[in-house]
Amino acid sequence: MSKKIFIIAGPCLIESKSMLFETAEVLSNTCKLLNIKLYLKGSYKKANRTSVNSFTGIGDIKALEYLAEAKEKFNVDVLTDIHLPEEAKIVAEYVDVLQIPAFLSRQTDLLVAAGRTGKIINIKKAQFMAPADMKKACDKVISTGNSKIWQTERGTFFGYNNLVVDFRSIVSMKSHGFPVVYDATHSLQQPSIGEQSGGQPQFIPPLARAAVATGLDGIFFETHPNPSEAKSDSATQIPLQNAEKFIKEINSIHNHINQLGINNE
Repeated sequence: MSKKIFIIAGPCLIESKSMLFETAEVLSNTCKLLNIKLYLKGSYKKANRTSVNSFTGIGDIKALEYLAEAKEKFNVDVLTDIHLPEEAKIVAEYVDVLQIPAFLSRQTDLLVAAGRTGKIINIKKAQFMAPADMKKACDKVISTGNSKIWQTERGTFFGYNNLVVDFRSIVSMKSHGFPVVYDATHSLQQPSIGEQSGGQPQFIPPLARAAVATGLDGIFFETHPNPSEAKSDSATQIPLQNAEKFIKEINSIHNHINQLGINNE
């Protein structure tokens, strides 16, 4: 368990420069106040939308440039996800962390291409994967000589259009020797409900508190100034006005577990 928790947070999709910067300012100020590391996240495009009619982005290079500008302006590291092997090298020029979406976490060519960039690789555990299977995904990145890997738990399929979080997964993945992150917002999605995925945002805070108590290293969450107007994942993004309180609560629990000397590894 890390002495300090780190935060991966930002909007689901980069919709505009102003929205990204507004979100980055709140998150960076909060994390600097608490002396914890922030990785500002934002998808530069969405390649796995529920509907063919769903919004996918403002333009790849434009979104990546906005993310790089936010990195410089707010002095934070930045993260985005990739979907094809050929994206890895291009996107790595703009960001510090490449994220492998859950649906693609078994894709060997994608994992190897990401690993070869030398960046930190955040692998999201697929909804259909057992925790032990993540070791195989990590090994694909390691095969490139890159051992800068994070593993993210984001829920497991439980019947139709629903996910469940098995907190044993966090403990199990810790045994692989790489930091483990809990995705507090995607874990509460209800996939493929209507034109966008649905969700149960009322459970985000209590499940995040429980996840931190297992002894993880980081928390991932998505936030938006006006979630109801978000062009992606509107049902599960935390309102930006609540982000500071959420981060402070998570950090407090993590610090308390450390003070108790509890080792959950």
